[in-house]
Order: sequence, then C-alpha cells, then structure tokens
Amino acid sequence: MQIKSIKLLGLILTFALSGCGVFGDKADDTKSWPAAKLYAEAKDELSNGSYERAVQYFERLESRFPFGPYAQQAQMEIAYAYYKQGDQAQALAAVERFLKLHPNHANLDYMYYLRGLINFNDQLGFLNFIARQDITERDPKASRDSFDAFKQLAIQFPDSVYTADAILRMKYLANALAQYDVHVAKYYLRRNAHLAAANRAQSAITEYPDAPAIEEALFILVKSYDAMGMTELRDDANRVFLKNFPKSAFLAGNAKDQSAWWKFW
Repeated sequence: MQIKSIKLLGLILTFALSGCGVFGDKADDTKSWPAAKLYAEAKDELSNGSYERAVQYFERLESRFPFGPYAQQAQMEIAYAYYKQGDQAQALAAVERFLKLHPNHANLDYMYYLRGLINFNDQLGFLNFIARQDITERDPKASRDSFDAFKQLAIQFPDSVYTADAILRMKYLANALAQYDVHVAKYYLRRNAHLAAANRAQSAITEYPDAPAIEEALFILVKSYDAMGMTELRDDANRVFLKNFPKSAFLAGNAKDQSAWWKFW
C-alpha cells in the first residue's frame, strides 16, 4: 500500500511539473511574434511607462533576432528604459555595451548624449549637498562624467541635434564643479591649510575660467598666497583679481553666500 502511494505521488508530481512547463511556455505569448511586432509592443510598453516590461521585450528581441537592425535599436532602447526607470548603473552599463559593440553606429551621438543625461540626472543630490552638507565629503564624479560625455558629443558631433542642449548642460555643470572647488578651497582656508586652498582655487580658475565662482576663487588665491608669505604670487593673483573684478564685494567683505547660484536652471 505504501509503495502504491509513493508511485501515485510520483505520478502526480510528474504531471504537475509537466503542467508547469506547459503553462510556462504558454505564458510567453511572444514566442511566435516577428521582430517588428515584438519591437512595436516593447515601444508601447516604454511609452506607457512600463519600463521593466519594455526591457524584457527588448531583451527577447535582441536574443531572438541578434543580427537584424532591430537588435541594435533594442540595445539603445534598453539603455533609455533603464534611464527612465532611474536605474543609473544598469543604464550606464547598457550604454557602454552599445558603444563597445557599435563604435561607428549612426546614432552614436545619441548614446553619448544619453550617457551624459544618465550622470546629469544625479545632479539634484549633488546640488542639495552643496546647499545643506559639508561639500568636502563628496566627490562629484557623476558631474565630471556627465561633463565629459557632453564634451565628447560636442567635439565629435558639433552638428548633432543633441549638441546645443549638451553645451547648455556643460555650462551648468562647469558652474557646479567650479562652485564645488571653491567650497573645498574655503574649507581648507578656514583650517589654515593655505597651500591646499590655493591649489583648489587654482584648479577652479584653470578648469572653469568662465564660471561665476571664479571671482571668489581668485580672492581665496590671493588670501592663501598672502598667508603663506608668497608675496610675488599674491601680487600677481591680486592684479588678475582687480582687473577682472574691480568692484568685487569680496574686497569690502560684503559678499553674500552664493550657495543658491544654480537655481537659475
């Protein structure tokens, strides 16, 4: 009796497992879809905000039709879907994969632009950090990566439809990064680390010469050189400072906190 029960249980499990297989296959109703239909359905999911579902469809499309034009388009759409979903790591990985596989693709400019956008999307946290936290505790890597991606786009594809917007974002990022360096320089200055303050201020001046923060960077440079007794360098920096900002509020100590300069964006 016990043997019969075991056999019956085994038979039931066999049917159950086979049933799962049948239903599992049946659940994937995309198996018979041609590439065009699968791509259209994936785009619909993307447009509707169903990013996870869209990624699944695009991945199926790429795996089933790896050598057609739809596969390359699917790879780009996957990167965009992850970007819209807010998954920065996956989005960047998808972009880098595409750039490696298709270094001469016709839409390379778009992928550089998307790479810049993915990193740029991190700026809210970066700016909140400037306004509310100790700026020296965070390395703005995403800002620099975003700037570099937009710069690469502007250099390689000056006539791209994405370049004008990329340049605007580069200006914004340059201002943000210059302000970051100035905050760090001020941090060092308050702690009498004058050489470190001078180096950081000089970095802002050299890398972002047109940023609004340069006025304060030059002022910090003058103060740092003066504190170190480097009179020749102090006088040189002061001449540049006075020539460019003869009516600077920093001269009278009336400069206001510029922490919210970025809100113009």
